[in-house]
Amino acid sequence: MTSTSSKPHDIQALDTLTGGAFTAPTSGERAARIRDWLAGNPAPEQMQEVFKELSGRDKGAARLLREKLDELKRAKGQEAIAAEWAQKAEALVAQSKLNIADALAWQRDAAKAGAPLSREPLAGLKLKLSERVKGIEDLQHRAQVHREAAVLLAQRFEVLSTKGWQDAQVAEESLRADVTHWQQQAAEIVADTNWSSLDAKFAPQLESSKSQLLVVSDAFHSALAQAVAAAADAAAPLPPVPVWADELRAARGEVVAPKPAAPARPAAPKVDPAVRAAAQDAVQAALTKLEQETAEGHGKASAGAAAALRAVLKEHGKLVEAPLEARVHAALVAAGELEGWQRWSADKVREDLVAKAEGLLKRPEGQALGGRKMQETLRSLRDQWKQADQGGVPNHALWKRFDEACNEAHKVVEAWLEKVRADAAEHRALRVALIEEVKGWAAEHAGATDLKAHNRALHQFADRWRDAGHVGEKVFAELQPLWNEAFGAARAPFETAQKASVERRQAMIAEATELGAQSVLRIDAVKALQQRWQAEAQSVPLDRRHEQKLWDAFRAPIDEAFNRKTAEREKASAAMNAHDRHVLEASKALDAANAGGDAQKIRAAIAGLEAALRGEVPPPAPKADGPSVGATEVVAPGQAAAEFSESAEQAPSPSDAEASPGTHADPVAAPAASTDLVAPADGADASARTDGAAHDAGEAAAAVEAPAAAPKAAPKPVVAMRGDDRPSSKKAEPAPAARGGAGGRFGDRRDGGRPGAGGPGRPGGDRGDRGAPRGGDRGAPGGRFGDRPPREDRGPRLGDAAFRAQREALERADMALRKLAAQAHGEALTQVLGAWEQRDASRLPSIQELGRAVTPAVRSGWSQAIGSAPTAAANDAAEALLRLEMAAEVPTPAEQLDARRALQLKLLTKRGDPAPAQTWGQDAGKVLAAAHDAASARRLQNALKALLRK
Repeated sequence: MTSTSSKPHDIQALDTLTGGAFTAPTSGERAARIRDWLAGNPAPEQMQEVFKELSGRDKGAARLLREKLDELKRAKGQEAIAAEWAQKAEALVAQSKLNIADALAWQRDAAKAGAPLSREPLAGLKLKLSERVKGIEDLQHRAQVHREAAVLLAQRFEVLSTKGWQDAQVAEESLRADVTHWQQQAAEIVADTNWSSLDAKFAPQLESSKSQLLVVSDAFHSALAQAVAAAADAAAPLPPVPVWADELRAARGEVVAPKPAAPARPAAPKVDPAVRAAAQDAVQAALTKLEQETAEGHGKASAGAAAALRAVLKEHGKLVEAPLEARVHAALVAAGELEGWQRWSADKVREDLVAKAEGLLKRPEGQALGGRKMQETLRSLRDQWKQADQGGVPNHALWKRFDEACNEAHKVVEAWLEKVRADAAEHRALRVALIEEVKGWAAEHAGATDLKAHNRALHQFADRWRDAGHVGEKVFAELQPLWNEAFGAARAPFETAQKASVERRQAMIAEATELGAQSVLRIDAVKALQQRWQAEAQSVPLDRRHEQKLWDAFRAPIDEAFNRKTAEREKASAAMNAHDRHVLEASKALDAANAGGDAQKIRAAIAGLEAALRGEVPPPAPKADGPSVGATEVVAPGQAAAEFSESAEQAPSPSDAEASPGTHADPVAAPAASTDLVAPADGADASARTDGAAHDAGEAAAAVEAPAAAPKAAPKPVVAMRGDDRPSSKKAEPAPAARGGAGGRFGDRRDGGRPGAGGPGRPGGDRGDRGAPRGGDRGAPGGRFGDRPPREDRGPRLGDAAFRAQREALERADMALRKLAAQAHGEALTQVLGAWEQRDASRLPSIQELGRAVTPAVRSGWSQAIGSAPTAAANDAAEALLRLEMAAEVPTPAEQLDARRALQLKLLTKRGDPAPAQTWGQDAGKVLAAAHDAASARRLQNALKALLRK
């Protein structure tokens, strides 16, 4: 059988379609015909068929088709992307308050996502956003420029205040018009549609500039009006502007006090003769060595000696006298001649010099010599030629070549010199203008009060002089004295203020020394003195090193006083009384129990620590081979109270604990003061936290009987009692019971009036025994209606170390008990699920292990449900699980959400039925009565985990 194929006919059709791409003789022609065919935008199906046939014949021509197909594929995907980003751009354009960062982020993120930003509609939206951003930036720039314009207008007012009042009167109307124009422009900026898109800081800044400008303008016009009135009437008051006031005084014939002359600058110190002699000797020794080596003809040695002489001359050249300097240069020239003669002959040296001169203009591109370097090179080459001529017969042919090469290269030097001259003239003009500017500025700011701004302006002038460009030495020597004179006159007020500031700071240093030497350190006086120092330092700046030395001298006596007070406080706090030692030992015993991990021992140690905190005397330690944990020294109550009173008297006051701001931070005083204020309350809170932790642990673990509470300490005897010597006082009558106590009624006032009053009124009553606790006893009922429990006796006050030790020990015990309770709770829940899975009621945890949330009746129901065969219906178990999750407020699986909502609606119709939170024990029994499965077990575990903790 013979099979016919249509492939030749297909290729012929494709060749006709592509304009002869398949029958083209070369690859270039095929690619050109494919490119022409693609220019007509053929159908994608046709391009795919042509690519399939052409990819096996010519990969270069097929690459054009593949790129076109990929482009079409990307275009389809980009349509959806373009629609998405166009929607985002339209939302941004429609915003009244556009954030520039959001607009820029849109363009960046769209480009990352591959959106066609060069096509419509993204191209138009991009243009709109760009124009909007440009408008916001332009408005922002206008606002900033307008702020600067306000500053310049204020400066014009200040400049006019330094000139004559008549000049200011001439310029008053123009200034008033400029201020009005500035306000109009500010209103236009605020009314712009893009104003709301600007940062929030621009509105208050522009408003502040407006208010400042108006204040300066009003003050200027007011002072000018006063000056005009003073010029018309000699009895009128002078304006507050110093220049105008002086001018008016001179016009009235009053004597104006001359300004103090600037202090003369000290002369430069003279050079010590001993230093000059030492420099002369060093240069002379190096010169003698070089002359000796040159005379003996030692080439290498003379080169080394010449280098040594140059080094010495570089160090001591300014101190060398002229005759010795001439000898030095002659010796160096001779040494160079000797070295050249010994190395090469005269003609060889000349040929090398000619080659170097001709190569100056034949250097590679980018390595051409500049004007200065070319000048130095030519000068060096000509000097070398002169030295070569001195050692041999002249060679006129080589000289002609050398001279022509040097003259040609010197054209570069001439062009450079012309430029240097022009630059020098420009730089000289700049420096002269700067000197005149400094003179004018010094005259305007002779009475400046803002010394920081004055110093800043001086630094700016100095920087401008230093960066004014290069000038010749002669011009610089001419301009430098003029600059020193002008700059010195401008700096004179600042130096005078610095001198006065140093004197004031020396006085404050003496005052600080007196404060530090006092026996009782006055914190308020130290703070006030430091604030005065800070105000002085901020108003008058000094040299950094000088200011640091003054500051060190100022703070040294204050630091010494604080260190002395800290040492005294540490010494006082080091003496620990018996009560603190008992608390420390009990805290160590509690830490040891925490490390053991036994809840019973932890609770016993907590009870011991609480007893120690109340001031109860610990029992005597049993006799054993070694000391037991928590053993404490037996101290009589009276002795402990006496030691506590003594330590309390030595405790620092809160005012002493304050550290001087900015310099001192007393590390001992502040903790001591804070401990005295909060120790009892924190101790009580810690005890409460510990009680709660112990209670939780007891519910989860095995029940352990807590040790019996120790009896409370006897109340302190009354040492002194304040009596009442008023005639109407009745000391024999006992005070009535407090409101809310025994025999009291609601609405009755204690003692018939205020506490301590003897009758229904305030006067004429006995204030009661001040020595006795309020309410008859410290633990008596208090509160508004007598329902507050008796106040706990917290015991004596602790020192800082003991208080911190007991607080940290109680916190660690709280964490340990909570951890043990959580472990016991998790184990109990695991046992419940295991008993349900094995249908073994004997594995069910006990009541103590399950905790207080499970009653005996509930546990009995669970035991019966687990011990019997699975009898509960699936619907009852599913509804019980939903009720458990509702009671525990835990999430329900997604597939059960509809059932939970239906159950919630059902419960709303049965308002008389108990809520799931009340029947969760019975609901758990229903689940346990059903068959065990993994999903139900996981849901039951999540619910019981939350319910057993309640």
